[in-house]
Amino acid sequence: MIRLTLLLGGTAVLLAACSAPPAEDKAADPVANVRTAIATTGAAARMVALYGGAEAGPGSERALAIEVEARLTQILAPTGTAVHAGQVVAILAPTPTTRLDATKAATEATAANLALARAKRMRADGLMSDADVETSRTAASAAAATQSAAAQGAASLTLRAPAAGTVQALTARPGDIVAAGVAVATLATQGQTRARFGIDPALASQIHAGQPLRVTLPGSNATIPAVVAGVDPQVDATTRLASVFARLTGGSRVGPGEALRADVAVGGGAVNGVVVPYAALLDDGGRSYVFVVNGGVATSRDVVPGNSSGDSVAITSGLAAGEHVVVTGGTALTDGMKVREAAR
Repeated sequence: MIRLTLLLGGTAVLLAACSAPPAEDKAADPVANVRTAIATTGAAARMVALYGGAEAGPGSERALAIEVEARLTQILAPTGTAVHAGQVVAILAPTPTTRLDATKAATEATAANLALARAKRMRADGLMSDADVETSRTAASAAAATQSAAAQGAASLTLRAPAAGTVQALTARPGDIVAAGVAVATLATQGQTRARFGIDPALASQIHAGQPLRVTLPGSNATIPAVVAGVDPQVDATTRLASVFARLTGGSRVGPGEALRADVAVGGGAVNGVVVPYAALLDDGGRSYVFVVNGGVATSRDVVPGNSSGDSVAITSGLAAGEHVVVTGGTALTDGMKVREAAR
């Protein structure tokens, strides 16, 4: 502050002259850091999401059955138990009917052997023909086979896993009587899992065997390599969908019953056009747009998206190949905002 003293008519007048405050600096325009990609000419197929689950593949299920009627006494490996080859799954006990059949088979085998020995003696005395002896021998062999089957049936009352796998389904509870030949449980062996997905019947004809699939577990980004094993166009009465079966490659470690998702290309192949990373495509209440960077300024551009394939999407209208589109940081931009492009 500068002070001036003037004498006016004998009176001193004090004047104060204050320097003006410095003008405020004009606020700099905000500059956003973004990452961009170049729109290219390429192809993107239409991708369809399929939902389903893993199941035991053909030939991977083993039925654990007994040859005779028995009562289930103990379950040592309930449904869902992982077992190794030879591990006991269930124990059964023969019913009175089974014991009676075994006794009857043994008695008939003994009688058939005695009849054969008698026939041989009578043939030696010339009282029987060779054909008669052969008939007795056949009867004795049949009786021995029946006795052996009964003995093997008794031995099978302890059910063991024939290979490593997972116990799938138990058809009986302790105390139940299981008929001869009925499976007590099924075993899904390891390494034979396949996937089954539902698909719109109208799209089933556009999927073919050998076609690659991108399979993932819900909530996971890890991809499981898979290829289409076959398509069943028959519509399921419950889901009203056709079925796509996929062969999971080795090392997937997906067990039967696990939920799966798959992305598959349909629609007769890819269509050439302008392709950008899917991350560049933004949506505002159904309006699809991207931010195009030119001269350090981001401009909103309405576009018409087409087919998508993996991490890319085709743009059928609104964008030209060679233009720079924002792929990271676009949600924070406003139209006309200055940006600084990060190294790609």
